[in-house]
Order: sequence, then structure tokens, then C-alpha cells
Amino acid sequence: MSRKDRSYVCQTCGAAARQWAGRCGSCGAWNSLVEEAAAPAAAGRAGRKLDLVALDAAPPPVERRATGIAEFDRVLGGGLVPGSCVLIGGDPGIGKSTLLLQAAAKLAARGHDCLYVTGEEAVSQIAMRARRLGMADAPVALAAATAAGDIAATLSERGEVAVVDSIQTVHLDGLDSAAGSVAQVRASAQALIEVARRRNAALLLVGHVTKDGAIAGPRVLEHMVDTVLYFEGERGHHFRILRAVKNRYGATDEIGVFEMTDRGLGEVANPSALFLGDRQDGAALAGTAVFAGVEGARPLLVEIQALVGPPAAGSPRRAVVGWDAGRLAMVLAVLETRAGIALGGRDIYLNVAGGLRISEPAADLAVAAALVSSLEGAAAPAGSVWFGEIGLTGEVRPVAHGDTRLREAQKLGFETAIVPSARQPAGSGGLRIETVGHVAEVAARLGAGARSERRARA
Repeated sequence: MSRKDRSYVCQTCGAAARQWAGRCGSCGAWNSLVEEAAAPAAAGRAGRKLDLVALDAAPPPVERRATGIAEFDRVLGGGLVPGSCVLIGGDPGIGKSTLLLQAAAKLAARGHDCLYVTGEEAVSQIAMRARRLGMADAPVALAAATAAGDIAATLSERGEVAVVDSIQTVHLDGLDSAAGSVAQVRASAQALIEVARRRNAALLLVGHVTKDGAIAGPRVLEHMVDTVLYFEGERGHHFRILRAVKNRYGATDEIGVFEMTDRGLGEVANPSALFLGDRQDGAALAGTAVFAGVEGARPLLVEIQALVGPPAAGSPRRAVVGWDAGRLAMVLAVLETRAGIALGGRDIYLNVAGGLRISEPAADLAVAAALVSSLEGAAAPAGSVWFGEIGLTGEVRPVAHGDTRLREAQKLGFETAIVPSARQPAGSGGLRIETVGHVAEVAARLGAGARSERRARA
């Protein structure tokens, strides 16, 4: 094959170049261009008119197929949509294959024809895992294959639900490139999706992730599928978070909480109680604050832990687990500039207990309370929850779903809620509501208590 019939394709974004370069001109990734055979030109054909259907005359929506795993169905929006494609990614060993095997077993037990195709393991290994999880008698059809044509041919004849583990191991024979490359992943996924849509079958694809946490392969893969899920969790914790980042048939801000056990992934019906289970009988400790958060339509109470100390050597260190480091830097700057709390020269460690990752700005007030509590050596008020967004001027702004947060706090036995003073939540229930309008009030409240406690001990 001549050189002009080949091109260099970026393995990150899929952009093609005529010659090799150290850096991709489209996405900026280094050492990502790989030489591949150019795709053959498609033969032109005469166009034909489309068969247009009025919106009010379109076929009625099909009924979803519930997997029987409530947390999984919640993230999907109620279950699997026939003819849809779901892509699930996560770190190695996080539980992607276990979750999909459990879902396939439950669907098969309800009478659905389920296929599980693996490209990384043998059939005997999948059967061994099923026996360990107590699903050995599930009527799931297993196969070990990596050829996209073979999988598509099988799916064209049978299967209401098909799991392919993983899409990076599947290859199409007509392409002159290795499995996992941009061209192979794109073409193999397209072939499988076309068959699934034609047969109205639900297709579940497992995707590898890069060291940055993104799904490996071309970005176009996430555009081709209908739903993109990420399985998150820390190695040292036994629970996992399933999060939707794209969903054409449901909300994209829902999460599912699972607990990894020796019998597979178990559902967590009350995540707040799980994340707060390690607190000592509700006692408040210095450097901690309970944040009343909301993930999708579900309220979650988690503990924010902060440790402020003198720098060990050199420049002060900042370490953040479960929160945005840039957001922490902003809160520190506001506390120092607007409230007069000197934190710039100290080591600061921030952790969201339980391995959960928080992205909403409503956690600003709880983070500020934990930082001030650790600095002053005084515990926040016992039985209290915090939520509110902090602005650059130091004001504490209201956040959405205030009533939902308060109801969850009251249900778990909390007595006090520290909330923004503007637009207070209507449904406080039996909680005592204390309002703050500026971060200086948080500093004065916790700082004064710390000084009084130290004088009493002296």
C-alpha cells in the first residue's frame, strides 16, 4: 500500500493528519498520532426522498426494560430502552463487569433473552464469577469473541439485551489497524449499534478509561451512544458511585450508590446513613462539618473533613480528595481576604468522607466551616448541617432544593441547619434554622466558641 493511502490518526480525538507530528493539532495531545490505513472512499449513490412522519403520528414510545437493580434503573431513567446503546466506563476492578453480569442475570430471570460477550476473559471465567455471585443458574448466553462481524451476526438473530465487554477489544476485519485504535473502536461500535437498533435490542458496552479518567478511544464514541455512565469509587472504600454524564432518555445528574461485597454489588437504599455511619454517635469533631447535598433528585448528607496545620517545610501544601481544588483555593482566598483568617501559609488537607465526589457549589459553606473549625480547634455545633454558596465578596448565597436538603437532615436526626439568610427554605420541619449572610459570621461563630472553650480549659 502506498504512503498516500495512509494517514496519521490521533488516538485521543480522532483527527487525521497527512504526516506525523509530536502533538495533535486538534486536541493538543502529545504522542497520540498513530499511522493507520486511510478509510476507503464510499461509492456515491443517488439520493432518495425521506419518508417524513408527523410528530403527532409517530409510533408510541416503547416500554423500558427494568433490570431489577433499582439503583441502576434510577441512573438509566427507569430501565433500558429497547434499541438504545449504553456505554459504561470506570477504573479497572471497580465493578463494571460485575454490575452488568448481575443486570443480565436479573433480566434473564425475568424471561428476557440476554447475551454476554467477553473479549477479555474466557467463558469458564465468567461462569466462575457467576457461581461466586450466586447466579450460576441464570439463563444468560455466554460467548468469548473479539470479531465485530461475528458479534453482529449473532445479535442479528437473537438477544433482547446484549453486553459487550469491552468495546476496546473488538475489531473489524476490514480495517488495517489494531483493536482499540480510533478507527476500530468507531467502526466496531457503529456496526453493533446498527444491528441493535434494527432489532430493537438494548446494547451495553464496557469502555476502558485512560489515566485521566476519560473513556479511552475516540470522543465520537460518546456521541454515538445514547447513554454514558461512569463507575466511580476509591480502592480503600467499599461503596461505588454510578453517575450518568449523558442520557438521551433520562436525567444526567442522577447517581446510583452500590456497596461492594463478596456477593457482588449491593444496592444502598439510604446513602446518607452510609456516608455518615462512621461518625461517633452524631458527635461533632473539630475540623468536620456535615454538608446537606443533592445529587440529581436524591439528597445526600456527607461529612466534610479538614485539617489545617503549620507547613512541614517549604511552601504550604494543598491536598483535596472528593472536591474541586480550584474551588478550595477560592474559598481560602475569600476567608483570608473577607474574613481576616490567615490560611495562606498553612498546610491544608480536605476530604469528603466515604469516597464521594461533590461538584455542586452548595458545599462552599460546609467547607468553610470545616476549615475554620480545624484552625480554631473547636467543633461545629453538634447535630448541625451546612449548605450555601460563597461568592467572591464573601456573601453566602442561597442554593436550590433547600427544602429537600432540610427534610433529609431532619429524617436522619439532625437538629440545626445553618443556611444562607437570603431566600430561606420554606419547609424547615422541626429543624432549628440559623442563617448566615457572610463568611465573617461563620468565622466569628466558630472562632468565638473556640476561644471560650480554650479559656475554660485554662
